[in-house]
Amino acid sequence: MCAAKKNVMDYSKWDKIDVSDDEDDTHPNVDTGSLFRWRHTARVERMEEFEKRKQDTEEAYSKARKNRQEIEGKLKSGADGATKADVDLAVKQEADAKEKWDDLLREEKKQAWNVDTLSKDGFSKTVLNKPSKRDTKNMTEEEKEQFYVDFVKKNEADIKKFAFFRNYDDSKNFLTEHMHLVCEETANYMVLMCLNLEMEGKSALMEHVAHQSIVMQFILELAKQLEVDPRSCVSSFFSRIKLADKQYKEAFNDEYSAFKIRIQERAKVRLEKAMEEAEEEERQKRLGPGGLDPVEVMNQLPKELQDCFENRDTSMLKEVLAKMDKDDAIKYMDMCVKSGMWVQEPSEGGDDENDEGDQPKPTLEG
Repeated sequence: MCAAKKNVMDYSKWDKIDVSDDEDDTHPNVDTGSLFRWRHTARVERMEEFEKRKQDTEEAYSKARKNRQEIEGKLKSGADGATKADVDLAVKQEADAKEKWDDLLREEKKQAWNVDTLSKDGFSKTVLNKPSKRDTKNMTEEEKEQFYVDFVKKNEADIKKFAFFRNYDDSKNFLTEHMHLVCEETANYMVLMCLNLEMEGKSALMEHVAHQSIVMQFILELAKQLEVDPRSCVSSFFSRIKLADKQYKEAFNDEYSAFKIRIQERAKVRLEKAMEEAEEEERQKRLGPGGLDPVEVMNQLPKELQDCFENRDTSMLKEVLAKMDKDDAIKYMDMCVKSGMWVQEPSEGGDDENDEGDQPKPTLEG
C-alpha cells in the first residue's frame, strides 16, 4: 500500500506556471510577438540575477560553515588563537548565513514556472498517442494551400462542433479526443467562420465562435512559447483559464475583444468591396455596343433630351435635336448609340419613310 502511494504524482506543482510573463499592469497579447520577446528577455535577466544571488548566498553559507568547523577544530586541538568566543561568533555567522540560504530556497520554491524552467531536462519529453505528420515548413505555397484544403475537407464538421461548444469542459474533452484539430489550420478556418458570420449579419453567433477561436489561438501561442507540440498544451491551457487567474483572464478577454473588433472591421471592408464588385458587374452588363453605360450617359444628357428618352417620344427627340447646336446634337446622339440607348436601323433604299426603326430602346424607361 505504501509503495502505491509513492507512485502517485503530485499535480499541485502545475498550479504555478508563468507562461505569459505577467508583471504589473502589462498583459500578454497573442497577436504581439515583440511583447513576448521583450518579456522573455526581461524574465531571463531576472532569472540570471536570482541565480547570481543564489550562488553568492550558497557560497557565503558554505564559507561560514567551513570557518566554524576550522575554529572548532583548533579549539579541540588546543591550538593557539582559538577561543570559545571565536566559536560562538562563527556559529552565529553560520546560523545567519543558513537563514539567508533557507529564505532564498523558500523564495525559489514560490516562484512560478515559466518557459525556460519548463524547457529544462525533465520536462522536455511529451508522449502523444498519435505523432503529428504535419510539416508545412518545407512545403511550397501551393502545397500549403492544398494541405489546408484537404484538412478542412476532412475535418470541417468537427471544427464546427468545437466552434459551437459553450463551456471549457466540453471544449477540453472534445479536443482531447480530437487532438489533430489543435493546429494552425483549425485556427485559420475559425477566423474565416467568424468573418462569414459577421458578413451574414449573425453577430451574436460570430462572437461565440470568436471566443472559441481565441481559445485555439491561446493554446497555439502557449505551445509556441514553450516550443512544444500544441497538443501537449491543451490540458495546461484549460487548467489555467479555469483557475481564473486575474491577469491571464484579462489577457484572454483583451485579445477576445480586439479580435471581435478586427473581424467587424474586416467584414465591413469585404462587404463594401463586394457591393462595389456587384455594381461594377451590373454596370458591365449594361454597357452598350460602344462601351458606354446607358445610366451614366442618361445623367449626362440635357434635361430636354432626358425627357425624350423617358417618354420614348421620337417626335419630341427630333424637335429637341433640331433646336440644339449641331455639334452638341451629334455628340449626344453618338453617346446614345454607343450606350445602346438609340439603335439606328438603315432604311431600305436609303429613304427615311420608316421612322419607326429609329426608336429609343424600350428597356430604358423613366
